Amino acid sequence: MYLIGFAFAMWFANRQAAKPNSGWTKDQVGDFLFYGMLGVILGGRIGYVLFYQFSYFIENPLYLFRIDQGGMSFHGGTLGVITAVVIFAWTRKKSILQVGDFVAPLVPVGLLAGRIGNFINGELWGRVSDVPWAMVFPTGGPLARHPSQLYEAFFEGLVLFLILQWFIKKPRPAGSVAGVFLLGYGIFRFCIEYFRQPDAQLGLFADFISMGQILSLPMIVGGLGLLIWAYKQAPQKTAVKG
Repeated sequence: MYLIGFAFAMWFANRQAAKPNSGWTKDQVGDFLFYGMLGVILGGRIGYVLFYQFSYFIENPLYLFRIDQGGMSFHGGTLGVITAVVIFAWTRKKSILQVGDFVAPLVPVGLLAGRIGNFINGELWGRVSDVPWAMVFPTGGPLARHPSQLYEAFFEGLVLFLILQWFIKKPRPAGSVAGVFLLGYGIFRFCIEYFRQPDAQLGLFADFISMGQILSLPMIVGGLGLLIWAYKQAPQKTAVKG
């Protein structure tokens, strides 16, 4: 599923780059996707270890490299992609905001594929529930649970992708597309966390908020702030033309 998501993201990015005045070439798209893939892998792994397994990591530093044991964090992957955006923009003499706006609509594609992959693998399941569509997962015990992976695939993947496609149909201020992504993902993830089983090693902080929700709050605030700043700063400058 991850390969399918990556292939579709590449196709969509090349389609966007082919539009008049996009400011991107096919070679630049390929180069960035390489940077972005490294950012997702390294950031996702480092983020998971620091955000979700920090105590274990302190006692076992080599756990960071035990990729055979699994463990990736989307929020860590996001930080990795942001780092990739900054490095790519700096080395290619491009605007960081414009690179971010070009990349943001691609991310939900990977999210959609990734969450479907989680569902197929029977991992990252939801909380116990009696809703008609609840299901039993092989590693989730005998009780039926929310298929929260599908909730995330739908909202963080498909719905967010469609929102961004609608948003970029008109010229937008630089930074606004990235702002919509951060805000949209943060809100969807924060809400869906109420249906997702908290990580066993962390549980809920103060018995009401999960690590996923804590990490989503900066995305909500940052996305909203970036949107407001973008429209106040230079509404006449556009980053993405659909």
